[in-house]
Amino acid sequence: MPQTTPQQPRKPFNRGHCFLVLISIIVVLGLVALFTWLALRPKKPVYSIESGSLSDFNLNDIHLNSTFYFTIRTHNPNHRVSIYYDAINSSVTHHNQSIAFSTIPRFFHRRRNVTDLTPKFVARDVALSHANAADLKQESRTGQVELEVHVTARIRFKAGVFKSRHRTLKVVCVPRLVAVDNIVAPKSKIIFK
Repeated sequence: MPQTTPQQPRKPFNRGHCFLVLISIIVVLGLVALFTWLALRPKKPVYSIESGSLSDFNLNDIHLNSTFYFTIRTHNPNHRVSIYYDAINSSVTHHNQSIAFSTIPRFFHRRRNVTDLTPKFVARDVALSHANAADLKQESRTGQVELEVHVTARIRFKAGVFKSRHRTLKVVCVPRLVAVDNIVAPKSKIIFK
């Protein structure tokens, strides 16, 4: 006859222990994130428009034909973080209407490095709103055309052997073109998503 062993009663599920383990994991992950941030001290890249010009400017009624040239300087001020720019699109706008587009080749931005980007924006038979066309004609008569340069990039950060997931970087550079080839008062606004 087989012997039966008495079953030991099961220990009840202790929610208190699970809660303590969960809180401990959250605290440890928070401390790791804090120490990583303190060690890296990440800073946003700095953008500026160094030069700009336009050529072949022709505005017939509401249709624009022109070529825009800009030198966009980007500075990575980080001591321990490099940046991969995997996809970069840029546009020129006039009073919130896009008038020309350009794609900038991908590149690796080393830490504490300055890189100049030189996109060429071409506007071919771009239809403007009537108000925007009138404003652009008026500005071109005065010799100053106010334009914005927008840069949108898919980036990843690299610190040592670790790489971050993709992030979206948005930059708005607001220059003023004077006498068709000089820039006055460049400003930049950088947005991460």
